[in-house]
Amino acid sequence: MQTPTQTAHNAVVDRHFGPRAHDYLTSAVHAHGEDLRLLAEIAQTLPPQATVLDAGCGGGHVTYCLAPLVGRVVACDLSAQMLAVVEQEVKRRGFDTLVTKCLPVEGLTCPDASFDLVASRYSAHHWRDLLPGLRSLRRVAKPGAMAFFSDVVAPEDRLCDTWLQSLELLRDPSHVRNASVSAWQQVLQQAGFRVERVIPGRLRLEFTSWVERMATPETHRQAIRALQQCASADVRQHFAFEADGTFTLDTAVFVATAV
Repeated sequence: MQTPTQTAHNAVVDRHFGPRAHDYLTSAVHAHGEDLRLLAEIAQTLPPQATVLDAGCGGGHVTYCLAPLVGRVVACDLSAQMLAVVEQEVKRRGFDTLVTKCLPVEGLTCPDASFDLVASRYSAHHWRDLLPGLRSLRRVAKPGAMAFFSDVVAPEDRLCDTWLQSLELLRDPSHVRNASVSAWQQVLQQAGFRVERVIPGRLRLEFTSWVERMATPETHRQAIRALQQCASADVRQHFAFEADGTFTLDTAVFVATAV
């Protein structure tokens, strides 16, 4: 059961993402990436009738990656508008393997040990608390099931961590926190997953499309640019700030096994 604070936060997430569901469907940042190629490779090792979970599916790119490779995809998201876009796109692509659930990750109603693979991509930084979300995913994963998590990660350096969270929150008030690689590893272990691989990456975000995708207010855009312009040399170097506000973030893929 969701607490009142969780429910209130979930409403903020839904309010900010629901109206922009189509933007996330067409976003090049979300529709492409080496992490999706890796996820497809993992899915190809599963039985043909495997059941997989796309947790916090957003624009549905994990679902589109997995749908032709497995028996059934269950896509869950807080936003009914996001799920409607995913359902429409899956039909357009000719797949009939999709089930949708309008639920937060922490509130999954699926039976225990339901899935051969659980996956979440660019969603976890919106969860109110990472550990309960991962424990929920571990509950519905079969023992020995594969798990795949891909997200922006915070630098281990505290200064750069603070800068990342500040930029993210100004752009999107539903942002909670990008965890660091070490924090992810610790929480995955606490939730009942064994980390098999960590694949680091870098993601360049073109400023204008980044803020327009979330309809960031002009005052917040100006605040982000003002912060960038007064950053110290080491912060500027880490995020590779460019003249137009474009910058680069750290990402990581965590491949794990449910134990």
